[in-house]
Amino acid sequence: MDTIIRGIVLYLFLMIIFRINGKRALVEATVFDFVLLLIIAETTEQGLLGEDKSLTASLLLIITLIGMDIGISLLKQRFNFFEKVIDGGPIILVDKGKLLYDRMKKERVDEADIMESARAMKGLKRMDQVQYAILEKDGKITIIAQDDAG
Repeated sequence: MDTIIRGIVLYLFLMIIFRINGKRALVEATVFDFVLLLIIAETTEQGLLGEDKSLTASLLLIITLIGMDIGISLLKQRFNFFEKVIDGGPIILVDKGKLLYDRMKKERVDEADIMESARAMKGLKRMDQVQYAILEKDGKITIIAQDDAG
C-alpha cells in the first residue's frame, strides 16, 4: 500500500511541477531537456521504490501511475473545469499587432518566439503584420496575419 501512495503523491507532484514549468517546456525539448528528464526518472525511481525493489512493487507502481493518468484523462473529458486546470487554455500574446508583455512574461515567450512562428507559418517579416498570436494548449504559437483577420 505504501508503494501505491508514493506513486499517487509523486504523480501529482510531477504533474504540478510540469504545469508550473509552462507549456513551452515539452514542445521545444532539447538534448539537455531529454537528459534532465532521464535524471528525473532515475531520481523518481528511488523515491518511489525506496528499499523495496521487488517485481510486485514495480508492477503495482506502473499500474498506479497508468491508472492515475487514465483517471485524470477521464476527469478532463467529463469536467471542462478540470481540463482547464490541468492543461490550461489558449492565450492571446499579440492583439491587433500589439505585444501583450504581461502574458508573454508569464508564459516565458519572447518576441523572437512569436516572430519565428510568424515567419514559419505565414512568411511574415514584421510584428505589425501580425493581427493575433495565440499560444495554444500544446505550446505552439498560432499566427493570424493582418490580411487573414479581415
